[in-house]
Amino acid sequence: MTLAEVADVVGGVAHGDATVTGGAFLDTRTPEAGGLFVAIAGERVDGHDFVAAAGQAGAVAVLGSRPTELPTVVVDDVTAALGRLARHVVDRLPDVTVLAMTGSQGKTGTKDYLAHVLSEAGPTVATRGNFNNELGVPLTVLRATPETRYLVVEMGARGVGHIAELCAIAPPHVAAVLNVGTAHIGEFGSREAIALAKGEIVEALPADGTAVLNADDDLVAAMAPRTRAAVSTFGSARPAGAADVSVSEITTDEIGRQSFEMSHRGSGATVHLAQIGAFQWRNAAAAAAMALAAGLDLDAVADALGDVTPASRWRMEVTERPDGVVVINDAYNANPESMRAALETLGGIGARSGRRTIAVLGEMRELGDGSAEAHHGVGAYAARVGVDVLVSVAAGGIADGFASVEGTSGSGGVTIPTAGRAEAVDWLRQNVSAADVVLVKASRGAALELIADDLLTGAGTEGSTAR
Repeated sequence: MTLAEVADVVGGVAHGDATVTGGAFLDTRTPEAGGLFVAIAGERVDGHDFVAAAGQAGAVAVLGSRPTELPTVVVDDVTAALGRLARHVVDRLPDVTVLAMTGSQGKTGTKDYLAHVLSEAGPTVATRGNFNNELGVPLTVLRATPETRYLVVEMGARGVGHIAELCAIAPPHVAAVLNVGTAHIGEFGSREAIALAKGEIVEALPADGTAVLNADDDLVAAMAPRTRAAVSTFGSARPAGAADVSVSEITTDEIGRQSFEMSHRGSGATVHLAQIGAFQWRNAAAAAAMALAAGLDLDAVADALGDVTPASRWRMEVTERPDGVVVINDAYNANPESMRAALETLGGIGARSGRRTIAVLGEMRELGDGSAEAHHGVGAYAARVGVDVLVSVAAGGIADGFASVEGTSGSGGVTIPTAGRAEAVDWLRQNVSAADVVLVKASRGAALELIADDLLTGAGTEGSTAR
């Protein structure tokens, strides 16, 4: 698009001439050649100060709130203008199917499964990382081209109305609600309020679209009347026929990789997943239901699911050091449900392999008044699933919960409360041995990936390989 065309679409004023041939970007470290640099004037950082660097990185024009040294479209509200531009572009794509998903946890894992499966059928563009807000969604859309067949969009919400706004930017034809948990409950106040917000994604569907709902989550299953689209469900096979895409006969190998039978409309297929995690079968089933709604064949979906390796960093990344220590880096984010799933995986690995299990857990944020109880519950759950050692990083409630249960089942669990990352790293350096499996997990703000990095790059760990 020419700068004049961009200005006309977003209701701005063009200063200079240019033709944008690449995507849009916010960060000069992840540029788009021939792209549009989006300059946001924030409270602490003003994107307009980085225009020169953006030009050197490949930007040919700027969308901002004031003129710059590059050709610029000037608007009053840059974020709103970016959304309008994305909607204009997606409406012009001739053959694209937009698939969107939301949920309290599992969005990124499901998105990665779905993107891989769809890429086997045609050119696919998907959300990078967790770019799932009012900036990330349009940036995802603006990476699409006329050749794009599938556009996979992850959508998050901080309040009622947010997902409806995102759907106005990227109207989905297939939309999934994965679950309603307690992530961000401090902002919403209740699971029912979270469900109200998440359900906006199926309300946005057209009559010829498909809503994909989790049959095992009561608040999600209850969303069916909120959409005019067809409804397809996914979940466990209990009771028989309860879900349109059902999973049964789940088995788990020594390091936590799952295999299972998947059924759909009388047909069945066997799936062998390469990623670890007690929750992976559910992410895979959700992705399968969405892919089937987009017209793919069950056997092709099952085969593609088995080829998926982690596409997003710090989400159940499994790495084995040369000395044998296995590190599971799941430090990207955390809430009570995802904590329990990761701990169940860790406990299962210990039970099957005989290795000592160490959980390095930090704070879960945005839990509101129930934060202390939630942290205590996670600690207690770690003890119940057989975790041998709990290293609590500045999250005392977790240690208290573990201590309330440890040893009651003969597990002989040990609690190591630490005041922060440095103290936790010091303990791990002195106590981790070759037969250990170490899980690292907390909310994003705790930055526990630094602990995982230290475990993998410390003395004697060069040459470690991911698997």
